[in-house]
Amino acid sequence: MELDEVTITRAIFEEYSKVFLDYIDVDVALVGGGPANLVAAKYLAEAGLKTILYERKLSIGGGMWAGGMMFPRIVVQEDAKHIMDDFDIPYHEYEKGYYVANSIESVGKLICGATGAGAEIFNLIDVEDVMIRENDTVCGLVINWGPVSMNKLHVDPLAIRAKVVIDGTGHDAAICSTVQRKIPGAEMGELGVVGEKPMWADVGEKLLMETTKEVYPGLIVTGMAANAVAGAPRMGPVFGGMLLSGKKAAEIAIEKLKR
Repeated sequence: MELDEVTITRAIFEEYSKVFLDYIDVDVALVGGGPANLVAAKYLAEAGLKTILYERKLSIGGGMWAGGMMFPRIVVQEDAKHIMDDFDIPYHEYEKGYYVANSIESVGKLICGATGAGAEIFNLIDVEDVMIRENDTVCGLVINWGPVSMNKLHVDPLAIRAKVVIDGTGHDAAICSTVQRKIPGAEMGELGVVGEKPMWADVGEKLLMETTKEVYPGLIVTGMAANAVAGAPRMGPVFGGMLLSGKKAAEIAIEKLKR
């Protein structure tokens, strides 16, 4: 068979356009392609919710790709081992309560788990603003191409509607910061978006389950973004808390949408 470049171009554009248009009105929109949001995306999609995840960079997986200081291994504690099992991620016990996995394989499995459950992932799309209506509820996102925002080009964005938004943008807590900046008096908690404290894995991991929550109507925060909002410590290359946080964020969204 002779390959035709025009047919290839048409196939890519038409198929992407169909999915893009189908996902401009969703149940849950997740911002940031790190491990917490990938976990959340799987459980949301399995619950039958129309789920889209946006990542502004080319690659999905956040900081998990690089393991610890570019040694491609991560540590997961006992409490989160069941999530590794849900995603069929291989691991072995290093010491009692400490489990080690290949970080690159883990990211691949997380992506496959999320998309296999039915979640859509769009990379190279940046979320530059939110939509909030009269009832002071986050009800959508303002999106643009990632390279547009990275290069500070003056290109008008488009918008999508979402019943729930999950901020999993890591250390920046970008969506929470945007809401706080643009809505006078909007607080993400008692202190607002504080920023993370210095690394303390034990405390940071434990607090993450408390800081993962709905911080503004329609806006849930998860992963490192949750600790950044609350001013809790960073955790480093131990990822159990990130996985558990993603699952909790999904549970909060599912419960919210059942009401």
